[in-house]
Amino acid sequence: MLEVSNLRKEFGDFVAVDDVTFSLPERGSLAIVGESGSGKTTTARMIAGLETPSGGHIVVAGDERGPGRLASRERRARRIQMVFQDPYSSLDRRQRVGDAVAEAVALHQRRPADGLRARVAELLDMVGLDDRQARSLPKALSGGQRQRVAIARALAAEPRVLILDEAIAALDVSIQAQILTLLARVRAETGTTLLFITHDLGAIRHICEDVLVMQAGRVVEHGAVGTVLDDPQDPYTQRLIASIPKPGWKPRRRADRAAA
Repeated sequence: MLEVSNLRKEFGDFVAVDDVTFSLPERGSLAIVGESGSGKTTTARMIAGLETPSGGHIVVAGDERGPGRLASRERRARRIQMVFQDPYSSLDRRQRVGDAVAEAVALHQRRPADGLRARVAELLDMVGLDDRQARSLPKALSGGQRQRVAIARALAAEPRVLILDEAIAALDVSIQAQILTLLARVRAETGTTLLFITHDLGAIRHICEDVLVMQAGRVVEHGAVGTVLDDPQDPYTQRLIASIPKPGWKPRRRADRAAA
């Protein structure tokens, strides 16, 4: 479904992405992980056609994308959709949820009015929302509900590749688990290929089969999730995994740190 080779992105003298290469099979799931500034989001934006690569190749379902930033019509034809970290900023605050999803459906498919309403209801039900939320404005919803709306709107395009850019980072831990379960179910039901961008290594076991670790724009480790997380080979990956809080861990209070 997705082949990326020697991908590079320069911003003046700064190299944000340097020689990134990986492939992602149809219906597969890959996590790209790394700290802030590692280049993972820039990589995702180039794949989605939102950034222009400085070099390298991106092939989606056998079709190599041309140079330059893709127009919205070209992005729709590629059937790649992206869900961002902050659902509130990605939604029109003046537009009711059902209308936002309906607009996305109408953009990608021609349906009669009753068919449009049925598809909106189907998408909202798929992400665990109902007619009450469909009549609401984004400000009336919780953060988790807003992210469900963003996912429903992305699914309206029937994407072949769904890119999730830190899509759970702004949510409470319990809500994160619900969204991950939702994404796993959506993937199983629709066959959508997932590219999951995150700094949270603890989350990727629940949704991804493979993981690619980036540092300073380059790939430092790539393999099956279980292999990389249980037996990391690169020192940077080892440090990332060591930073994950262990069961029973409690933050030290300032007074305790001062006494130590």
